[in-house]
Amino acid sequence: MSSVISILLVLALIGMVVFIIAENRHPAQTLAWILVIVFLPVLGLVLYFLVGHRPTTQQLMPPEERDILLRRVEDATDASIATVPEDQRKLAALVESVSGTVPLKGNAPRIYTDFYAMLDDLLSDLRQARDHIHFEFYKFEDDPVGRRVAEVLMQKAREGVAVRVQYDDLANFRRKHFYGELKQAGVRVEPFLALNLPFLSADSNFRNHRKVVVVDGRVGYIGGMNIALRYGEGLKWGPWRDTHLRLEGPAVLQLQTAFISDWRFSSKELLSAPRYFPAVQSVGDTTVQIQATSPMAPWHAAMQSQVQLLSQAHEYAYLQSPYLVPTATVMLALKNAALAGVDVRVMFPWRGDGGPLVPLASRSYVAEALSAGVKICFYKGGFLHAKTLVVDDRFASIGSTNIDVRSYTLDFEIDAYMYDEAVARQMKEIFLRDLESCEVVDAESWKQRSRWQKFKESLARLLSPLL
Repeated sequence: MSSVISILLVLALIGMVVFIIAENRHPAQTLAWILVIVFLPVLGLVLYFLVGHRPTTQQLMPPEERDILLRRVEDATDASIATVPEDQRKLAALVESVSGTVPLKGNAPRIYTDFYAMLDDLLSDLRQARDHIHFEFYKFEDDPVGRRVAEVLMQKAREGVAVRVQYDDLANFRRKHFYGELKQAGVRVEPFLALNLPFLSADSNFRNHRKVVVVDGRVGYIGGMNIALRYGEGLKWGPWRDTHLRLEGPAVLQLQTAFISDWRFSSKELLSAPRYFPAVQSVGDTTVQIQATSPMAPWHAAMQSQVQLLSQAHEYAYLQSPYLVPTATVMLALKNAALAGVDVRVMFPWRGDGGPLVPLASRSYVAEALSAGVKICFYKGGFLHAKTLVVDDRFASIGSTNIDVRSYTLDFEIDAYMYDEAVARQMKEIFLRDLESCEVVDAESWKQRSRWQKFKESLARLLSPLL
């Protein structure tokens, strides 16, 4: 009997190896999975099922329904389609090709680096809702901050406003009672990728990392902040530093489309009525293009757009992220820009918000970046969670995408690209202010780290292809 089981296990392993090879992943990922499955067969098969599986045939919504939404946006924003300057057209064309959105003029952005300033404005906008509130966060926690927001959402639902809340199920798995209270008050609540048994589903590895709010189709929010107390109060060992964006203007309808696409996937309900796509007038001078990315899409849009931006940089490119676990493509783009004489600076926190694994993996990329002249800035003023990029006083982006493999290939993300000199200068000033809380790495000193430290970083890095 034991020999039969052994034969079946060997056949299963051979089948898995053939299947993994046939997926045509990056060779490093393919080899990493094969090694795990061969040397740790039972654990390897379980790990592959949990974190190695990738979606291939699923779609957020049928193409014909997406076309309906795009036509709604086009009808409401036709007069707002922007013709961007020639030196910005390549990025705009790329985002349109991979994401289906066009740059829209006439927007008024407001940038936040203080959570409570964002929260006050958000609550004010929610209270003024008259028709609908669309509310989607990776984490919406049952704490004093979450309760403040929930009370407003429930009150608006009682007043007859259509309130829809969407959240990542795995990130909020223990908050069913909290969401149940929202439902009892008339709020429509849907988990994204609902998991009956967390960590025992092939969908556990795909997370909806977006942060999107749309009020009456006229005001929107996007960025790095979730709804949780720590975003305002910080962690035990330091403040939480993040960046978020409030938008008014035509680009809000692109945020609306992202929410509705996710809602269609979660609830099977298509929100295509004209009430969700009101004609939005010009309220500012900023051209904005929203890019929503998905592991179900044929392109790694966030990664491709970042690479395009880096390739267009002439003077400087300043990036902020909680992590530095780039793909080989992004690392090459960073190095190419620096080698071409661009002032490339990457800022990420010295200490992580979880265990030591990700910070160690992030540090394993530092020497390679430094060798090309990329400046590495360790943020030591707390935990830096911002996801921003600013280039040459011409481009700026704020969103949910981290510089890591997971954000580029496995998570549902969303970013706002802004073609505006004033906004870019503001983002540059924020970066330079944050730089005062940083340690800029000296290449020679970095080489002097102990062999043991370098080994720990290399060991942590080995896991990154499996993420």
